[in-house]
Amino acid sequence: MSPVRTRRRRSLLAGALLAASFLAPAPVAAAPADAAGGAVTDYAITVDPGAAGPEIADTMYGVFFEDINRAADGGLYAELVQNRSFEYSTADNRSYTPLTAWTVDGSAKTVDDGGRLNARNRTYLALDGGSSVTNAGYNTGIAVEEGKAYDFSVWARAGAGATLTVTLGDAGGELARARRVTARGGWAKYTARLTAARTGTGGRLTVAADRPAALDMVSLIPRDTYKGHGLREDLARRIAALRPGFVRFPGGCLVNTGSMEGYDEASGWQRTRAYQWKDTVGPVEQRATNANFWGYNQSYGLGYYEYFQFAEDVGAMPLPVVPALVTGCGQNRAVDDDALLERHIQDTLDLVEFANGPVTSEWGAKRARMGHPRPFGLTHLAVGNEENLPNEFFARFERFRAALAARYPDLTVVSNSGPDDSGPTFDTAWRLNREADVDMVDEHYYNSPQWFLQNNDRYDTYDRNGPKVFLGEYASQGNTFKNALSEAAFMTGLERNADVVKLASYAPLLANEDYVQWRPDLIWFNNRASWNSANYEVQKLFMRNTGDRVVPSSATATPSVSGPITGAVGLSTWATSAAYDDVEVTGADGTRLLADDFSGDASRWTHTGGGSWSVRDGQYVQGDETAENTMVSAGDPAWHDYDLHVKATKKAGKEGFLVAFGVKDTGNYYWWNLGGWNNTQSAVEQAVDGGKLTLVSRAGSIETGRAYDIDIEVRGRQVTLYLDGQEWGRFTDDKPAEPFRQVVTRDARTGDLIVKVVNAQAADARTTVDLGGAQVGPKAAVTTLAAAPDAVNTETDTAVAPVTSTFSGVAGRFTYTFPAHSVTFLRIAER
Repeated sequence: MSPVRTRRRRSLLAGALLAASFLAPAPVAAAPADAAGGAVTDYAITVDPGAAGPEIADTMYGVFFEDINRAADGGLYAELVQNRSFEYSTADNRSYTPLTAWTVDGSAKTVDDGGRLNARNRTYLALDGGSSVTNAGYNTGIAVEEGKAYDFSVWARAGAGATLTVTLGDAGGELARARRVTARGGWAKYTARLTAARTGTGGRLTVAADRPAALDMVSLIPRDTYKGHGLREDLARRIAALRPGFVRFPGGCLVNTGSMEGYDEASGWQRTRAYQWKDTVGPVEQRATNANFWGYNQSYGLGYYEYFQFAEDVGAMPLPVVPALVTGCGQNRAVDDDALLERHIQDTLDLVEFANGPVTSEWGAKRARMGHPRPFGLTHLAVGNEENLPNEFFARFERFRAALAARYPDLTVVSNSGPDDSGPTFDTAWRLNREADVDMVDEHYYNSPQWFLQNNDRYDTYDRNGPKVFLGEYASQGNTFKNALSEAAFMTGLERNADVVKLASYAPLLANEDYVQWRPDLIWFNNRASWNSANYEVQKLFMRNTGDRVVPSSATATPSVSGPITGAVGLSTWATSAAYDDVEVTGADGTRLLADDFSGDASRWTHTGGGSWSVRDGQYVQGDETAENTMVSAGDPAWHDYDLHVKATKKAGKEGFLVAFGVKDTGNYYWWNLGGWNNTQSAVEQAVDGGKLTLVSRAGSIETGRAYDIDIEVRGRQVTLYLDGQEWGRFTDDKPAEPFRQVVTRDARTGDLIVKVVNAQAADARTTVDLGGAQVGPKAAVTTLAAAPDAVNTETDTAVAPVTSTFSGVAGRFTYTFPAHSVTFLRIAER
């Protein structure tokens, strides 16, 4: 995922896709009219049960685990001690020190010298006699549950011998009876078990020494973890409940950012590295530490071995991602070091051996020593993630692929198409992938609910004989039910095209509510609880009711009338200072609607965003080069069919400038973003109820101090854009956002037809379902998700949850009313 690409979108999540009050699920009965007396739209679904649609693989839907939002340390990895090995550094976060999350009572200092535990554990704590250190854990503290056991361990060195007293308490007193261990001699591991006398969420772990001692790897882990494998029980169970077909790991931006060097003396113990699998296996005290791209430290306690084991525990296919030596996520640099490239290729070959090799092989033996002599059965591996330099990426990808094919010819090697759903990088990457006949291409996109409702047919025209698609990261821009509905509508298109789209995973998976770098997320948690988002409930419904084959079906569309693009005009900036002049809006008939050369004041402009606007020397200037989305607007929201002219000059900052049209309000408009994405490309984006989608884009940058003439011609729903008198691009915004979508699949195991219907509108959908002569039983098992469009699940309120029922009116042709704002699955038994 790319923070540069999505930061603007994430800031615009407010608003509703479709405004409506709460509507409970409609009665599951044939109905000639809406039982509640509200609006009803009539539809028809026709099923062709004799036709064979594409097969759907068991692995169709999976999950993507990336250590973002503290998904690993402080999350799925069950370790309760934060900064357990005193390795936190300003390389991870400018606010960090080796004692972050620790407090000292008495005298102690962190030491980086030859007396360390091992070369990869660079820093340890020297604790004076009569002193203690206390760890604050994550969130509000260390959470424990009455009667549960917790395993304490520490590596210690105490030449003259020292008694270490271990206590766990909170503001209310003791949480567990104190334990003592005696440390003597060189570095050794000492353990104790603490049993919680009561439940608490603000615990603090203290280690005190009666004599001087060196400490490292201070740990407290619940005795009860998921299947005994060191992962937090409630989070692992929520993931397992999805029944994922695969687990993609470890990234994301962790894979293709930072140095590609190792954590060793040759690199100067480089702390900002790409995720490299060999750093993450073996005894935890010997694993490397690293600066996490998302602004904190990652201990690698949850490493590749734990990942493979977790995928096995939840019955999922592992799908690891390795660096291609082209950085992304705003870094965009191709590493030009052939020896380093060859080392990474060899590391990738070794990874496959670690997963699949016999115990007689070097890396298979390593796996066996860690406790898993059986191979993990790796079948898919991805090289690279969202590279913005497609030619440089693909040249390196081909070398990885050739080496893997030579040794492991049955392995599916996955390429990618960059960080967006369209544009020059996407087009170039797909051309290279098609020409080389790669196995599978990983696509990523984070778009508005409107985009997902408009693009159900995205894969209808993909080449059936070309590379298959792995939709490795996707989400609409929020965790409300309207977001989940739009994703559900899109997923019906994924299933309909299951011969092209072979794998798909929502992203990201986990978010600790107190350490959030990215929204939205599938599962939310803190140190005491976890809860499913509305999006999770949609994913779970599809993942547990996929079926084996698509049964062709069709549905009538929602009646709609598209008028012309209407709206006022606007000016804005993003992390840039800019000046505007000579604004003129002229109707298609030549009528002047607005003219402002800023020779006076700016009274005709309404400021709805941030920043600092003022009239200076006959220009309208936004002077704050750090402010984002500084929109000012002028004119009538009813304007249509007009020409907009403006002169714009970038004065300073990271990006260019934005000129808006079709402005209805703060969440609904179009803007031409010139010099966006760190001044690397320009695009027209449409905001719909706060969410944004890209309509057309081109690479290019904006020069500081140069005045640009910008002209935008709006005619009906067609828009033509001119930069300095030359046509830059054009588009027609006439794609309907269809709120009623369906797909039908057959479950060979149960003999069911599964009719899946999404109704993402404020009206009930009274629908005639024609099963095309299929012989079926009279009843259907029904699962419904229905809620207000802005409903959000929280720790204390589950507004979006499945409701199950039975519908007894099934026949060869029957009527069913699908509630407003709902996802409904009907399981109908075939005879």
